[in-house]
Amino acid sequence: MQGPLALKAFGPSLLFNHVVLFFGLCFANGLIKANLQRFIFSMKTLAAIHDPVSVAKPETGFDRFFASMLRDERDLPFVYLTLKITFTLIPLAVLLFVPGLNNWVWWIAAVLYQYLNNVVFKGPYGLMMHCTSHRPFFKKTFLNHYLPWVIGPLFGQTPETYYTHHVGMHHPENNMPEDESSTMKYQRDSVTGFAQYLATFLFMGIYHLCSYFVRKGRKRLLYRSVRGELLFILVCVGLCFVNWPATLVVFILPFFTFRIIAMTGNWAQHAFVDENDPNNAYKNSVTCINTKYNVKCWNDGYHISHHIESTMHWTEHPEYFKNTLQEYVKNEAIVFDGIHFLHVFIYLMRDRYDLLAKHYVNIGNRYKTDEEVIALMRRRTRKIDVSGYFARA
Repeated sequence: MQGPLALKAFGPSLLFNHVVLFFGLCFANGLIKANLQRFIFSMKTLAAIHDPVSVAKPETGFDRFFASMLRDERDLPFVYLTLKITFTLIPLAVLLFVPGLNNWVWWIAAVLYQYLNNVVFKGPYGLMMHCTSHRPFFKKTFLNHYLPWVIGPLFGQTPETYYTHHVGMHHPENNMPEDESSTMKYQRDSVTGFAQYLATFLFMGIYHLCSYFVRKGRKRLLYRSVRGELLFILVCVGLCFVNWPATLVVFILPFFTFRIIAMTGNWAQHAFVDENDPNNAYKNSVTCINTKYNVKCWNDGYHISHHIESTMHWTEHPEYFKNTLQEYVKNEAIVFDGIHFLHVFIYLMRDRYDLLAKHYVNIGNRYKTDEEVIALMRRRTRKIDVSGYFARA
């Protein structure tokens, strides 16, 4: 068939179909390229930071009264958190020890206590304790004993051992080998490595801490560590003779829960260590930005700047981060957006470096592909031989 008849047979509808097919293929090709580009370049660029940088000024009479007792009125939220814990956990703890309490009432109180302790308050309280360990809370010294001696044991913190461990050892040693909670000698994306790390801390942690203070001649910190640990244990033993189920719920379960969570957090915060420069806070710590965890837990995600300036107020970290970006670029610091330390820990334990890369902030556009970032992270989670450090010491 030739000429006009052939064109007629070919038909306008078939021509239309060819045009639609052509543009459809172009569109599909564009989608493929876009998705491929998104897959290859899935890292995040540095976006606006939404983490808290201030707290409301004292407004009510109660606000002004409490603020007058504080060293820094920006810590006013800590007062109200302390009051919430005081008037919820302490009454529940007392209720659980009441003899002859109805079985159903006891179980309801026990479940509520664990829920409030572990889900509602543990994170905010733990990081409030962290902040007030570095920066004294109240002007009157005796008031500063309330958190470690009254509230802390309800969360499984033996009195003053958090301070002696964290401020007295961890920060001075900066995750280096003499830091008894150092992550350097472990493979930090290994479940087995973390199990060894956790077991060592649970069963030998207080011994190693005291040994450290003996080596360093820090007798006051040694005394405070031993006193707090022994008193907590003796009180728990004594209370077990009074009411062992209540003692288990109020003190013993929180004790183990806190130590597991504390070591999980420290592992994630110091999972990425540059073996060539391990004492550099930019290269042995992690920063997590733009996460609800920072709102709930007082900007704890800014762990790099915290190790650089441990007494910096929690509201100042986001601004400090923005003002020192070039240091993060120069030191190839690892920053994540939209996830916090628990995510980091879980992704490492599952070997999901692809998910870590997805949230990695490519500050200064240093990397072109996720593979480059993953290679950096894998290098920094390798086990480091620390024997040379002790030989030099």
